[in-house]
Amino acid sequence: MSKRVAEIVVDALQQAGVRRCYGIVGDTLNHVTDAMHGSDIAWVHVRHEEVAAFAAGADSLVSGELTACAGSCGPGSLHFINGVFESNRNRAPMVLIASQVVTSELGMEFPQEVDFKAVYASCSVFCEQVHSAEQARRVVTLACQAAISRRGVAVVILPADISQAEVKHDVPFSVHYTQPVLRPSDTELQHIAELLGRGQRIGIYAGAGCQGAHAQLLELARRLQAPIAHTSRAKDFVEPDNPYNMGMTGIFGIESGFHTLMECDTLLLLGADFAWGQFYPDKATIIQVDRDGSHLGRRHPVHLGLVGDIAPTLDALLPMLAPREDSTFLDECIERRDKALDKRAQEEQPGKGELIHPQHLTALLSKYATDDALFTADGGSPMVWVLRHIRVNGRRRTLTSLLHGTMANAMPQALGLQKAFPGRQVVSLSGDGGLAMLLGDLLTAVQENLPIKVVVFNNGSLNFVELEQKVEGLLDNYTDLKNPDFGRLAEVIGFHGRTVTRSEDLEEAVQDFLSQRGPALLDVHTSRAELVMPPQIEAKQVAGTALYAAKAVLNGRFDDVKHLLVDNFLKK
Repeated sequence: MSKRVAEIVVDALQQAGVRRCYGIVGDTLNHVTDAMHGSDIAWVHVRHEEVAAFAAGADSLVSGELTACAGSCGPGSLHFINGVFESNRNRAPMVLIASQVVTSELGMEFPQEVDFKAVYASCSVFCEQVHSAEQARRVVTLACQAAISRRGVAVVILPADISQAEVKHDVPFSVHYTQPVLRPSDTELQHIAELLGRGQRIGIYAGAGCQGAHAQLLELARRLQAPIAHTSRAKDFVEPDNPYNMGMTGIFGIESGFHTLMECDTLLLLGADFAWGQFYPDKATIIQVDRDGSHLGRRHPVHLGLVGDIAPTLDALLPMLAPREDSTFLDECIERRDKALDKRAQEEQPGKGELIHPQHLTALLSKYATDDALFTADGGSPMVWVLRHIRVNGRRRTLTSLLHGTMANAMPQALGLQKAFPGRQVVSLSGDGGLAMLLGDLLTAVQENLPIKVVVFNNGSLNFVELEQKVEGLLDNYTDLKNPDFGRLAEVIGFHGRTVTRSEDLEEAVQDFLSQRGPALLDVHTSRAELVMPPQIEAKQVAGTALYAAKAVLNGRFDDVKHLLVDNFLKK
């Protein structure tokens, strides 16, 4: 019995484990969506294809399931690009079906023809066109296998005439899910043990590769009496119930995390590929373990680099390590951590009157959200606040754009997480600039009955860009945003909407907002002058900010400087 290629494509996706496909229907995709309508795959109808890619990537990354996107030819499938970059950099297994004009017109500059292979080759782990009807299942299956095995986005380019064609003999290619055990050899592990045995001030730097290795990581720290710092992407996997946790380092970090790395004499990097070399110690012995050998020593020179997944590597390494009794360095780091956390708690205190600190808002969200809530945050200031002020517990998850660094990711990613986890609370920490970029897809939450909770950090500016300009000693130019009342706008769309402008109204508003059964939006007017303070302030940052203040005064912008001083240092 013959089958249409469109049916084979959908069946191959379903056989590979795809349960949700995000996209927008249209001309060259019509036969695929017709076939999908008769399948078990749920179609999620978004308003912009970039949102589809963000949503599918978030769904895949957190659920662990293969997801899909699909779009029409030309502009339709081209719109996915930014979300595909984000998802591929996050190593989220996802398949994009990019439909194409008919094969007889390819290479003829036909209307809406786009060379998708050239476009998507740099942001995918697989990118191939289906050249004949008989290839369809094989190409789609290979795409799914690549997405799963290499962890990233696989792109299948499907011309419209091929999607309509029929295949008489459909060869049963299928996807294989594997669970290999990857760790260094015993000889290499013994070398790690020897290097650790020589150290006096041992630190551990844990990255996202430590997912699933929480118990082993804590036992390692206990045996070595070693503090653990972690990357921002490792927050959910390292921070919960961890007495050895010193927090993050880097510009978003905390002083105790910075101290752990810079003052150790031996540093063990575990699944960490933190990009900024200035936050690694120059004089310590550095040992790195990563599942990807190309990551070894690429951010900073290391003394020993080994390939392995963290959980099986630590399982094999721990019996080789003798327990240490000297906790001098650990105690030193804990003392610094306790002081740093006290300071952070002060940042979370409420302001007065119209002064609403974003740290206080984020702390309230953390306090009143459910124990298994999922949080997304836009690139920019909300990204900093979610990393610093949302408490995780092993059940909560946080997601922000840490590798691609895009704006406008939070609300679309919340849509995908809510679709994947319909019984869990999903909260988007959206910047006013980020939300405005893809504002139309608030309609998707209503259409798809997704009860996401969107908090708008409304400071009337591209706030993180403004801070970057000030630190460089520049006047903040072109960052102003003339925003609507997002609360009223949300009500028109079909959300529960509310706007808060005074600090004393905030706590009750957050509780009411989170208790809504359907989609809800809370527009909070936060302080525009709030500073993102790094764990270690450099002289050039102080000089740059002082230079900005001088230029602002000379340009008649004294009120801007006053708010910077008052909101951060005086009016707490």
